[in-house]
Amino acid sequence: VQLVEGGGGLVQPGESLTLTCIASGSIGTSDMGWYRQAPGKQREFVARIDSNLRADYSESVKGRFTIARNDAQNTINLNMNSLKPDDTALYYCHLAFPDTWGQGTLVTVSS
Repeated sequence: VQLVEGGGGLVQPGESLTLTCIASGSIGTSDMGWYRQAPGKQREFVARIDSNLRADYSESVKGRFTIARNDAQNTINLNMNSLKPDDTALYYCHLAFPDTWGQGTLVTVSS
């Protein structure tokens, strides 16, 4: 299975953006998630959703970001609201089983 992310871009603080990850094959019952890596920092967890649609989020995005999955289309989305400059990063899609990463999509939040 390969993962392809899209939807990144340049936005101003306070604006919204939706990221999409498309899997080339079935994601089955695997957990899916989003991670991000800001310049000069380590990759960090953002959000995760399991096959029962239970989601959890990092404290830094809780209440602003929403993760969703569509198993019929093998996709997950990340709806990001009230974006801040600290959200600027390369965002990666992750499939837990088998362990698979996308190539990343860049989100830049700047005025």
